[in-house]
Amino acid sequence: MFAMSLIDSGYRFGGKNPEAGFDCSGMVAWIFAQATGLRVSGSAADIARAGRPVERRELVPGDLVFFNTLNRPLSHVGIYIGDGRFVHAPSSASGRVRIDTLNKGYFASRFEAARTYFD
Repeated sequence: MFAMSLIDSGYRFGGKNPEAGFDCSGMVAWIFAQATGLRVSGSAADIARAGRPVERRELVPGDLVFFNTLNRPLSHVGIYIGDGRFVHAPSSASGRVRIDTLNKGYFASRFEAARTYFD
């Protein structure tokens, strides 16, 4: 639910808070810190390496989903919210935090991994 409150927040490369705008990893780090007190940092790939692998069919809300969006493994991250959907800060082109789906469209073919930070 906390991630949903950021829908339509602005995008900014390197952004780490709602006032400045978010990039994908900054959004995840901010949400995790605010909602759970858990500190994650670094790039999407750094965040992926620190999490525990989860099978796609076992995703639960709060797990992280990773994509290859820049011809680079694990270059984008979002927070799974259930029903095949995730919240993310996609790019400066779209300009806003939004919800997308894992099962169709641009991100379906670019899905690479899922990770959890929770037991």
